[in-house]
Amino acid sequence: MTWKRPLAAALLLAAVLAAPGGVRADSPSFQVPDLETRDPPSPARIQAIRDLAAATGWNAVVVPIRRAAVKAYQQNRFVAAEAWFHVYRWSALFSEPENVFIDGWIKAIVDGHLNYEGVAGSYSPGPDPIGLKLSQGLQGWLLSNEAFSEEFFSNVRPVDHLPNVFSILDTLYRADPARFARYGSLALAIALVYDVAPPPYWPHGQVTALALPRKLPKPEATFDRLVREDQMGRTYFRLSKLKVEELKFVVDVAAPASELSWAVANVNHPLDKLEEAYNDVTYRTDRVTDNARMVWSGHPYTLQAIKAEGGICVDQTYFATQVGKARGVPTLFFTGGGQDGRHAWFGFLDNEHKWRLDAGRYAEQRLLTGIALDPQTWLEISDHELQFLSERFRALPSFMESRLHEEFAGDFLMVGDLQSAERAARAAVNYEKRNINAWEILIATNAKLGLEPARQEAAIREASLAFNPRYPDLVVAYGARVCQSLRARGESSLADFEERGLAERFQGDRTDLAIRTASSILTRSIAGQPIPNQIATYNAILAQFGHGAGTLFFDQIVVAFAEHLALFNMKAQAREAVERARVALDVQPGTQFALDVDKLMARLQD
Repeated sequence: MTWKRPLAAALLLAAVLAAPGGVRADSPSFQVPDLETRDPPSPARIQAIRDLAAATGWNAVVVPIRRAAVKAYQQNRFVAAEAWFHVYRWSALFSEPENVFIDGWIKAIVDGHLNYEGVAGSYSPGPDPIGLKLSQGLQGWLLSNEAFSEEFFSNVRPVDHLPNVFSILDTLYRADPARFARYGSLALAIALVYDVAPPPYWPHGQVTALALPRKLPKPEATFDRLVREDQMGRTYFRLSKLKVEELKFVVDVAAPASELSWAVANVNHPLDKLEEAYNDVTYRTDRVTDNARMVWSGHPYTLQAIKAEGGICVDQTYFATQVGKARGVPTLFFTGGGQDGRHAWFGFLDNEHKWRLDAGRYAEQRLLTGIALDPQTWLEISDHELQFLSERFRALPSFMESRLHEEFAGDFLMVGDLQSAERAARAAVNYEKRNINAWEILIATNAKLGLEPARQEAAIREASLAFNPRYPDLVVAYGARVCQSLRARGESSLADFEERGLAERFQGDRTDLAIRTASSILTRSIAGQPIPNQIATYNAILAQFGHGAGTLFFDQIVVAFAEHLALFNMKAQAREAVERARVALDVQPGTQFALDVDKLMARLQD
């Protein structure tokens, strides 16, 4: 949730100071007349910028264009300001040396724990600008296309490998510029998802790499297939009308094109009954009760084989999600823990353009929460982001206004204009209180201004209130940051009181959030207290939050603490902690949950 600097921040800041070589970024040889800043850049001005960049490099135009954007913003010419701002950001990106970009990208990958096989390794990029990955034609199209620019800059993330993103976009553009223009959002979704290889645990871990290779298709193959299916009327949505935040859940296909074609021809559920695809796969109870058969056998993991042979919930979910994607339907693969075991189900965008997130999720399993991966980042999608997807408020004019002020607030913060950053961030949250980035910029600006801790905490509390009660995960996250600040200034008792209050508040409807807070309490005890106190903290958490909490509590509290004790050669105490949890969590014999507890106990034997 922490706000990241705008894309290419290192380069932008460097450009503000001076551009190496050629024409200096602050050279008077290129300036935008003030009169022009009252309106978006004209085609003639765009062409002049391109001509100068071709002669001297893109870094020669960065600062003058930024000045034009700021001038328009200060004059409240917001349509013009946004257009100039996007040209400025494209110019900065086009001039960013690839080795500078890769250094920042690697840090983002490592920080996100995404350095898995296929991404981890050595990189030796050169100093050439990443804009060279784009043809002159596509550069011009990007500079002139305001809708695409907004979609690009509002969706791109620090873990996106932009040289690869640019290469994919350029390949799709060169093949057919007119088709690219019509399906620009689809092209961008493919580029943002296909820029790096998917992780080895995608789409789920209960199938071998031999049975499912876990490779994305070639970008152009997916683009061609989906455009063709859309134009032939075989998709359930008009793909030219969907946005990137929806289309990325269409293009993340694990099944090859031949299986997707089979699904279109042989699985005939209309969109309003797509959940029935889940039950097309016969449930195999014989596999659930045998740990050795929980993973699909070595033969190919095809949609046809899954339907013919049946499977467990992960196979049902995989089948249903791929069937939906074959029809151009955004789908999500969920896994979650409940009272007696783990389950998988799926979500999809329905015919009312709302997300249904419970297809195949059974109420009697008392599941606490679900986890899905964002195929753009390969990170877990947060609860609030799922709600944001469902609410689609980011398409509203109020959010677009908020987004404009947020962009300038981030830029002002980056260059050290803190007063302007504070005003712009405040304007952003006033337009749309759900703009997380704007809140993060406001909080970061307050810290840079050196406000006293209590005033900084007030802004964090204000953010928490803005998301209460609809987005409880954000309420907990901001509450935890307040507690951290309180402890930093010596108010430990107050921090402990507020932290336990958060956990108790969500113990009923959102036990998962209570468990998250309880886990933080236990982690802090492990870090700073002797083991007898740690055991006492564990027992207190178990007594207060364990009853009925199920597998999630087991995974995050019990397993973590038992393995911690085992590291200190205290396996007897670890086994005692697990057995105490077995009673408190009311683990029923013969369930999947009981098998997990038994497996942990076996690992803790002397």
